[in-house]
Amino acid sequence: MKLTLCEQLTQFMRMMQGSLFPALEEETGPLTEKHRQLVGLLNMIRIEAMVGRWQGGVGRPATDRRAMARAFVAKAVWNMSTTRQLLERLEADAGLRRICGWESRREIPHESQFSRAFAEFAESQLPQRLHEALIEETQKDRLIGHISRDSTEIEAREKPVRPPVAPEAAKPEGKKGWPRKGEAPPAPEPTRLELQAGMNLEELLADLPRECNVGSKKNSKGYKETWVGYKLHLDVADGQIPISCILTSASLHDSQAAIPLAALSAGRITNLYDVMDSAYDAQAIHEHSRRLGHIPLIDANPRRDTARKEELQAEGKRRRLLRLKTAEDVRYQERTTVERVNARLKDEFGARMVRVRGNAKVMCHLMFGVIALTADQILRLIT
Repeated sequence: MKLTLCEQLTQFMRMMQGSLFPALEEETGPLTEKHRQLVGLLNMIRIEAMVGRWQGGVGRPATDRRAMARAFVAKAVWNMSTTRQLLERLEADAGLRRICGWESRREIPHESQFSRAFAEFAESQLPQRLHEALIEETQKDRLIGHISRDSTEIEAREKPVRPPVAPEAAKPEGKKGWPRKGEAPPAPEPTRLELQAGMNLEELLADLPRECNVGSKKNSKGYKETWVGYKLHLDVADGQIPISCILTSASLHDSQAAIPLAALSAGRITNLYDVMDSAYDAQAIHEHSRRLGHIPLIDANPRRDTARKEELQAEGKRRRLLRLKTAEDVRYQERTTVERVNARLKDEFGARMVRVRGNAKVMCHLMFGVIALTADQILRLIT
């Protein structure tokens, strides 16, 4: 009889508690809660399946990349900001060193070797592939009720890229001003959302800007905030499990990444509702969600429609006075799951302290934290 995923994970946790942890403690001494957490995450992620050893060839053998990949997961678990902090921890902590795969301090690679390995992981998108495999194994056969979508700012220590200066457009011939009676006005250029309707996933992802620049938004108190760096867009399932991520320029509006993110998640899981805030209130996003077979739950954005704004405020006031809640109101409250994931990613898994430069390396740093958070949240749901 085939065991369900929950039964398999339960047996896995019992095995760790009964035999794996005692065996490690005999060799390295008492394990802290962080050590136990890291062991559980590494056994679930299975880095060994995608990071191989040197198989021979011309040149000097490369240092084992598996141990360094485990170390970068440990860096996210311990919420470290730099590789130097990781190396100092590895030299002082025998338990962590053995868990990563090094027997003695002499075997720990130099900081420059860690940097080269990290560049390789970023170029090959190793953490993205590990996360996709983890979602494939644990969430593919699960019917997910809600996908909550939102973005969070990522501050980076690099110079923002200035937008290119647009060339002067050729002046149209003829008289300036409004078109004559009976003449059709020139058609406006299609927006990014309109163009995304006819693109496949590769084209959707390639169309998004990814360079470092300046972003701005209003916080919960209505004040404008600016930052230099990027914006991480997340799709989060019930249970605070990240399903897919996209890193774009900080200046990109949230709505521009909604359709690519939805297409990416649709290829990995099956869900019923798409829950988003008012920044995603666009007709193209509503229609794309319905084409995927989902029900969009998007907060209304009145924009400049004063009458509509007053109508929504009056309706909200009436509901608060009568304490009325529709089914959509109750389901919309699930959107807080993505906000909690953003907070955990920054406070516990290193997303607040990005010290690398370039979109690929920043994404690699963030995805090691996303992998650790995903595996940790899955283990929390069964224990």
